[in-house]
Amino acid sequence: YIAFFNSTIVGANAFKTPPLFALAIGGFRSLLQWRMYLAQRSTQFAAHGLPPAQDWPQYYDAVLITGPTASGKSALSMKLAQLWPASIVSVDSALVYKGMDIGSAKPSKAEQAAVPHYLIDLIEPTTSYSVAQFLADTKAALLECKAKGRLPLLVGGTMMYVNALYKGLSELPQVDASFRQAIEVRAAAQGWPALHAELMVLDPTTAARLAPNDAQRIERALAVVQATGKSLSQWIARAKTSEPITGQGRWLHLSIEPDKALLWQRIEERFDAMLAGGFMEEMAALRARGDLTPDLPSMRCVGYRQAWQHLDGVCDLPAMRELGVIATRQLAKRQMTWLRGMTQRVVLTTPVCTVS
Repeated sequence: YIAFFNSTIVGANAFKTPPLFALAIGGFRSLLQWRMYLAQRSTQFAAHGLPPAQDWPQYYDAVLITGPTASGKSALSMKLAQLWPASIVSVDSALVYKGMDIGSAKPSKAEQAAVPHYLIDLIEPTTSYSVAQFLADTKAALLECKAKGRLPLLVGGTMMYVNALYKGLSELPQVDASFRQAIEVRAAAQGWPALHAELMVLDPTTAARLAPNDAQRIERALAVVQATGKSLSQWIARAKTSEPITGQGRWLHLSIEPDKALLWQRIEERFDAMLAGGFMEEMAALRARGDLTPDLPSMRCVGYRQAWQHLDGVCDLPAMRELGVIATRQLAKRQMTWLRGMTQRVVLTTPVCTVS
């Protein structure tokens, strides 16, 4: 609104228009654009048989907003949060880390002040955050939203989290830390691809869905086999599963899935915007702490991994930028594969706004 007011006043001054009159014109333009946006979105929602967005608190207990990275999930949630009292619950594994703001596209301080946010800046990047912790924190956030009379908007693209919301979580055995430490020592000497190959023999079902460098999950699967004598896939098949959160109340699942060419362009533009916004300076500050390593889950996030390689001298800045864009597009492909299996979702094919 301030931008609209300023542009209107500047234009009005050129024609000697009184400031108060110019301010009124600016307010009218802002309201008109907002109503046009609502009309456009309401038409798209109605095409899916959904009630008008203004009435959603009467129909739904929670709204889940997913989509590939850079599709416009956060922008849509901030727009919707202006319609009724709402809170945003992050469904993004990178946003839980403190100090990782630019590379994770974390909501700004102004956005967090305008709308209450949950599951952001929970832990230091030296630690890990499990799916079980996510479910526990999400349940607590939903209870608080209900107590405060706010509609929760669960927003993000970490598909393991989304899958857990729908299917719950299997009760798996606790493994002593000594098994994990022994595996980390072996990984330092042999490399994670070698341990992935070992897991392919011991637990081919689990290994088949993991990347050769997915250190956290390879370590977990090998530790379970060594500690219990049974594979992780065997435990999952026999374990009891917690009640899905989405089964508790009335949920609406929106998924923003733009045209591939447009999404690829938006990914590239957003990565460039992060670089221009000080991403490398943020990465240099994280690295200078002295307590982070490239094998930590936080530093394996897309963008941060490539930035670490650049600071290691593995590649120059243009090559790092290209590798970051490629990795982000690969992430988007994996997210879309997950989403296609979620038939409950309502697909929106156009993003809310441009990256800028």
